[in-house]
Amino acid sequence: MAPPPPSSTTPKRKGLSRRTFLVGGGAGVGLALAWGVWPRSYAPNLVAAPGETIINAFLKIGTDGRVTVIVPQAEMGQGVWTALPQILADELGADWRQIGVEPAPINPLYANTLLIEEAAGEQAPAFLGGPVRWAAREFATRNALMMTAGSSSIRGFEQRFREAGAAARALLCMAAGARLGADWRACDTEDGFVTRGEDRLRFGELAAEAAAFTPPSPLPLRNPGEGKLSGRSVPRTDLPSKVDGSIRFAADVRLPKMVYASIRHGPLGDTSVASIDEKAARAMPGVLGVVRRPGWVAALADNWWAADRAVDALSVKFATRGTLPGAVHVKGALDRALAAGGDRLIEQGDADAALGPAPTLVAEYAVPLAAHAAIEPLVATARASGGRIEIWVPTQAQGLTRRAVAKAAGVSEESVTVYPMPVGGGFGRKVENEAAIEAALLSQEMKRPVQLMWSRGEELQRARHRPAAKARLRARLADGRIAAWAATVAAPSTMGEMGQRLFGHGGGGGAELGAIDGGRPPYAIPAFAIAHAPADIGIETGMWRSVAHSYTAFFGECFMDELAGATNSDALSFRMAHLSGNPRLARCLTRVTAAGGWSGEAGSGQGLAIHSAFGSHVALLAEANVEDGAIRVSRLVAAVDCGRVVNPDIVRQQIEGGLVWGLAAALGDAVSYTGGVVDQRMLADLRLPMLIETPEIAIELVESREAPGGVAELAVPVTAPAIANAIASATGKRLRTLPLDLA
Repeated sequence: MAPPPPSSTTPKRKGLSRRTFLVGGGAGVGLALAWGVWPRSYAPNLVAAPGETIINAFLKIGTDGRVTVIVPQAEMGQGVWTALPQILADELGADWRQIGVEPAPINPLYANTLLIEEAAGEQAPAFLGGPVRWAAREFATRNALMMTAGSSSIRGFEQRFREAGAAARALLCMAAGARLGADWRACDTEDGFVTRGEDRLRFGELAAEAAAFTPPSPLPLRNPGEGKLSGRSVPRTDLPSKVDGSIRFAADVRLPKMVYASIRHGPLGDTSVASIDEKAARAMPGVLGVVRRPGWVAALADNWWAADRAVDALSVKFATRGTLPGAVHVKGALDRALAAGGDRLIEQGDADAALGPAPTLVAEYAVPLAAHAAIEPLVATARASGGRIEIWVPTQAQGLTRRAVAKAAGVSEESVTVYPMPVGGGFGRKVENEAAIEAALLSQEMKRPVQLMWSRGEELQRARHRPAAKARLRARLADGRIAAWAATVAAPSTMGEMGQRLFGHGGGGGAELGAIDGGRPPYAIPAFAIAHAPADIGIETGMWRSVAHSYTAFFGECFMDELAGATNSDALSFRMAHLSGNPRLARCLTRVTAAGGWSGEAGSGQGLAIHSAFGSHVALLAEANVEDGAIRVSRLVAAVDCGRVVNPDIVRQQIEGGLVWGLAAALGDAVSYTGGVVDQRMLADLRLPMLIETPEIAIELVESREAPGGVAELAVPVTAPAIANAIASATGKRLRTLPLDLA
């Protein structure tokens, strides 16, 4: 029987997204056919310290009662080493003071299946959706695709951590029941004890016995919110070590006979090293060697400062074949792509007919390349010895790092051990593996452990920045409502590029969903269409905090304000009139305007923006004005509905961080190239906001019983449009290009 045709009122989605790039085009059908023959049972590969018992893949319990939670997601400051253990500890009935954290080893048990499931679900026709999603989960598991991205840590692992905690609780109760001669179901857990009436047995004394039992099926899960920990702002597990400096990052690793390396890469493009002054570099104090490869050269010394000075002394000259990309090239590529139109990947109704020959409003918007600017540049420590390689590295995808190092170094993946370190700022940058590969090659060359750290200039030169993008939006108004909406977004095919780099396959430069993520308007509009016009800007791009949402929300929410002005409506009432099908977002909007004291008057310097992403919803009210010709943002008020909240303080921290990140993107943070060389070589060149320029921030969390959504990237997309709309209110001038500039 043939599948039913898609409904004319159902948005059509096709192409490649941030999630889809992991599977590649057409993989869904292949997965559906292959899932049945793949293995489904995997054993933990944890190591127990003396006195520890491995209970399951996600926790160990020591005889001293300490519960070590195994976390597969990278800690990048987003609090995942606290929130995920908090979920498990709540189900387990543990004492938070006895909780420890250990990074997970590479294992299929820790695959982030959510990213792949969502990708396959997007690609599959309705009649194949179930099997394809199942097959995608099997694919992710079998390939141990561990990745921290897409605000997926809580969304993707909450249930698994609840189940791990519930299973351990049942086993401990079984062990206690056996000791007490009682039914284990009469036992419970609390604050690190198994309890039954007046009886109290410590976890530590039961752990070894508990591991011999088999967990029941189904698991006795608590109701959400039933425990004592989830939903509370418990102290972060990583906070004490970050305050006293005892936490170790990759740059803090010290190995016997280790040397330090600094590196120099050439301009973007097909670049090779033409000449170096090796004699001058080797004459500098502390220098131990120089390694030259086709696209880069590194100096090694007994300290990093000496290595970096030696790289300067090399006076490297590069030869580049072909075009050296720059700002003019980027602008031209975007303009040409926009003029050529694109492929419609999301549509509902007949937008062309509804728009007619003369839309009410047409507007163009643009954003530049944007830097990650993490405090920690790329860094890795490697030790190659006896055909094996060990890598200490901050990575958002440890399995992909192992694969990349093994391939570059010419060894098997089983010969590479990755020690995932805390990440000093990831934002998508540390999905990439250049430093790990280079450190491994340098260690092989020097036959000694090598710690490679990129300088800030190298990081800005070679980072795969957030793509530049340009959009044309059109709409028709009828009776004060939006009757039709169309957007064409010109941008690089970033997910396809990443697929090629990380997996050897991707979208081939064609239109992809990832380039227009977040572009579907959250409003009740009868007909709309969103198209991607692929642009080859000559510069590799990559993941960035909130990725395409960071610019599609800017385009859409600025355009929404302009449409409100065209109907002589205030921005609040115009949005509310179009939110009939989105009650959670409407609730955020009413809460933020009440909390922020929305006036809606011209000249108030207030602006609004709303957005839904990663299973969560946010509304932002910004207050801004112009002082001495410069934009000054004085206040940001956000209302957030992210479903059930695990740790309110962490949610607020992530929303605050996202707002400041968005502030940087709105007022600075632009990256440009001239002749293949980046124009910004230091953090100061990015015009990042200073503490004195940071506005007052207020955050209201909307209570919800829905499943938890992601928050690490949620606030970024709304910041720039809310500020732009506030400036339009204050000055009457519409700013359609980032960074916002009144000149």
